[in-house]
Order: sequence, then C-alpha cells, then structure tokens
Amino acid sequence: MDKMNTTTVMQWIFGKLKPYKSKVAIAISALIIGAAAWLALGQGVRVVVDEGFVTSNADTLNQTIVIVLAIALIGSIAAYVRFYWMIWLGERVSADIRKEVYSHLLSLSPEFFSEVKTGEVISRFTSDTTVLQSVVGMGLSMALRSGISFIGALVLMFITSPLLTLYVMLAVPVVLVPVRILGARVRRFTRQSQDKVADMGAYVDESLHEIHTVQAYTHEQKDRVSFDSRIEEVMYAASKRIHSRALMMAIIMAVSVVAITIVFWLGAKEVISGGVSAGELTAFMFYAVMAGGSVATISEVIGEVQKAAGASERLLELLNTKPMIEAPKDVSSLPEKVKGELALQSVNFAYPTEPALTVLSDINLNIQAGERVALVGPSGAGKSSLFQLLLRFYDWNKGNILLDSIDTRTLAPETLRQQFALVPQESVIFAMSALDNIRYGRPDASEADVIEAAKAAKAHEFISELPDAYQTDLGERGMRLSGGQKQRIAIARALLADRPVLLLDEATSALDASSEQQVKLALDELMKDKTTLIIAHRLSTVVNADRIVVMDKGRIVAIGKHHELVESNDLYREFAELQLVS
Repeated sequence: MDKMNTTTVMQWIFGKLKPYKSKVAIAISALIIGAAAWLALGQGVRVVVDEGFVTSNADTLNQTIVIVLAIALIGSIAAYVRFYWMIWLGERVSADIRKEVYSHLLSLSPEFFSEVKTGEVISRFTSDTTVLQSVVGMGLSMALRSGISFIGALVLMFITSPLLTLYVMLAVPVVLVPVRILGARVRRFTRQSQDKVADMGAYVDESLHEIHTVQAYTHEQKDRVSFDSRIEEVMYAASKRIHSRALMMAIIMAVSVVAITIVFWLGAKEVISGGVSAGELTAFMFYAVMAGGSVATISEVIGEVQKAAGASERLLELLNTKPMIEAPKDVSSLPEKVKGELALQSVNFAYPTEPALTVLSDINLNIQAGERVALVGPSGAGKSSLFQLLLRFYDWNKGNILLDSIDTRTLAPETLRQQFALVPQESVIFAMSALDNIRYGRPDASEADVIEAAKAAKAHEFISELPDAYQTDLGERGMRLSGGQKQRIAIARALLADRPVLLLDEATSALDASSEQQVKLALDELMKDKTTLIIAHRLSTVVNADRIVVMDKGRIVAIGKHHELVESNDLYREFAELQLVS
C-alpha cells in the first residue's frame, strides 16, 4: 500500500473519535479552561511583582496570592478532567481498533495465514495499537494544550512587548527545521523497529507452540542464540529511532534556551532604560518559557505522531487486506432442509501461492444425499485440498461445485460452511472448558445436549473424571488431554453441530484399538442420514463406505467398493496391503 502522510494518520485517528464526540468535548473544554488558568497566572505574577514587591503593598500582595492559588486550583481540577478523559479515549480507540482488526482477520482466507506468521499479527494487535493509544491518550492532549498555551502566550507576550515578541518569533523557524527533517526519520525507523518486534514475536510464538519438539531435540541453546540475535536487531532498530528523537529534542531545547536567554538579556536592558516594568518583563519571560515549553512539547508529539504513522501503516495493511473469498452480490438461498447432495464438475485447482502447480485436475464426482464416500490415496493426492474447496476456503480455477444443485460460489461463505461438520486429523481444542469446546459448533446448545453428544462420542467418561468435569479448562491447544481424548471431543463437537454434510479427515487416526472401536460406533450414529466424506487409511473405516474414491496426483483414478478395487486397481491394492492392513 502507499505510504501514509501524517495528515492521513491524524484523519484516521480522528475518525475513531467520532463516536465519542461528547467525551471529546468534555476533554477539550477542560483543556481550554486549564490552559487559560495557567496563562492567567502570568498576569498574577506581574501584579505580584509590580503591585506587591515594588510598591511594598502587603494587602495587594495577599489578595493577589489568594487569586493565584484559586487559579492554580481551577487549573488542577481541569487537568484532572482532561487527563482522565483523554486517557480513556486513548484506551477506547485502541480497543476499537483491536476489535476492528480482529473482526477483519476472521474474514480472511487461510491463504493469508499461510503467508503471515501468527506472532507478527499478534504484534500488530499489541505493540502497534499501544502506540496509537499513547498518541490519542497523551500525545493529542499534550499537543492541543500546548497549541492553546503557545497561541495564548504569544498574544499576551505581544501585548506586553511587541519588540521582545518579534525577537522570540525569529527563533521559531530554527526550531521547525529539525522537527521537519528528523521527524521523518523517526517515522521510518519506527516502522523498522515495529517490524523487528513482530519478527521476534513470531519466533517466540512458534518455539513455545512447539516446545515438545524443541526440548525433545535439545534445541534450547540454539533457540536462545537465535532469539538473542532477534532481540539485538530490535535494539539496533530502536536505537536509531531513539537517536533521531533525542537529537531532535536536544536541538529544540538548545535553540529554545539560547533564544530565551537572549530575549531576557534584551528585556533587562529595556527595564533599565524604562521601556518596560520589572513585572512586565517577569510576566513576559513567564509566557516566553511557556511558549518555549509548548513548542518543545509539540515537537515531541510530532515525533509520537511520526511513530504512530509507522504503526498505523502496519495496522492498515491488515485492514486493507481483502478476503479472497467474499459473498457474491447476488446471494443464492439454500432450501430450508438441505439434503447434502454434492457434485464436483470438471474441477481444477492450484493454490494461489503456486499457481503453476495443479493440485486437482478434472475432478468429476457426484455424491448422493446420505451417501458415505471414502477418499484414499498417497500423500499429496489432493484429498485434503478437496475438503478445502468444499468448505470454500479457496476458489477453484475451473469447473463447478454444487450443493443440492446450487453453485456454492453463489452462496454466502458462512451459509455454505454451516452445512458442514468437520472432524480434522489434528483435533483442535481451544483454551476453554470441555463444555464450551463441544458446544463450539452450536453455541446455543444446552448442557444436556452437550452431555448427550459427549456420551455418543464416548467422551463422557473421561470428561467426568476431570477435576471440574465439563467445566474443566482444557488448557491451550488441549495440553491436558491425550490425542485420543482430543479426537473424541472433536467428534462430540461434530455430533452436536448436527449438519447435513460430514467431513472426516483421519477421524480415528489418533485412537488406540479400544478407543477406535468405541468411536466407530459413535461415528456410525453420527453418519446416519448424513452425506459423509471420509479421508482414511484404516481398513475399518473404508470398508463401511458406500463408495471408495482412489486419488493419485490430483486425479481420480478409480471409484468402487473395497473388494472391487482390490481386484481391479493396482494402486488401491498396494495401498490396502501397506496402509489399511494393521
């Protein structure tokens, strides 16, 4: 995507504040009151010096001090209100952006996640949104307050002494030059730094996810070295960003101090010559210091905004990524009762990342409602890819796939997928309770329905033995369960979902002989009145199929029953002898 300028970033951020106009108004009102209070203090200082010290008037001094304290109290209360609501708005905008990005990610196709590391995506959720939170919560507030303070101080300085104000203004262009030059560098280095943090996060996610393999191969020391090198890359990129920001601030401070010192010297000469009073010079210097501090603050905020621009690019890259699979403009409707009849007509498919490598070629297959069809063949034959197309995780290059005689590309993806229940080879268990894991495919199911599904999947017994039974948290990726237990949870989930088409991808591969026999009975119950496609290597699963489809190198090479294929197809015979017989 095109690089964004600072204006684009601020427009995007301001757009996120629109739903909270009333709270923004409260914060800005408090900000204006607070800035006005601090500006009024300068006049209080002038009165204290000219009417109190110079004339030795104790009553005027006492009255002025009381007024100054009252103004300070008002400013402090306004500061609390401003600080609270601006920080709240920063948190709210950050939360809204995270929700928007997460919602969008859920709409992206698996192809996106095969190319982008999960850890990098998580980094954009955390570090990048935190940067924006800082800009809205603190940076924006500081910039507005400093802007109002600078303008107010400048006006009061001009009223006090136009000549001294002219001297101050001569220093402003000198301050803006480093802001312009170094600000762009801060933004560029911020983007690099955030990318390095994302790379580090991806490495941590991967190594901890596969901790069993890491420790089994005693790869810990190598991973430590690799992680250390990534940390140093993060530090190197951060140091360049920090150097640019520190240099910018140092130059601004130096120019500001020199300018204020020179102006004070010129002002002192004016006092001696009688051009201004001591109180007026004191008030002028009060405003000059306030204006200088405001410029320094604004320049710091500009650095933060440049940093936010780098983070925003990465977030907007995610938000601007288009889903490969989108609902068509004219959506077709399925009948109220879906039979589950499937038809694949001359389907050809290659993954978008490797368009020259055809994965499925000229697939023609009609599956009747309620039929059980097994897909067998060597690894890489295209069986799992066929499942991906049925669920429309990808679009095929040629041909048609029909569900109850309706082209699945004319259906909303969500509507299509609601007709399939999937039991994958590697069971997916979420870090939630056993109850919620089974209820994942049908969130409105009652606890009684969940228990019934678990009993049918032969999972009720071991779930009941868990510390909190169905309320037991199963841990990240089901770390507390064995492979067979995970698989039975997945089967219970499919049973509860009760969808017309069932996809079983090596559904009994993780089970021992005893568990397999139990689950086989559950699967027989599950498959009743459902169209079922089975990817399987085990003879016990295949022989019960109505038809067996033999696939090789992306093509269907034979279709028939087990005994027919053993006699007529060499590949199937070899497959049966080597992989089915156990």
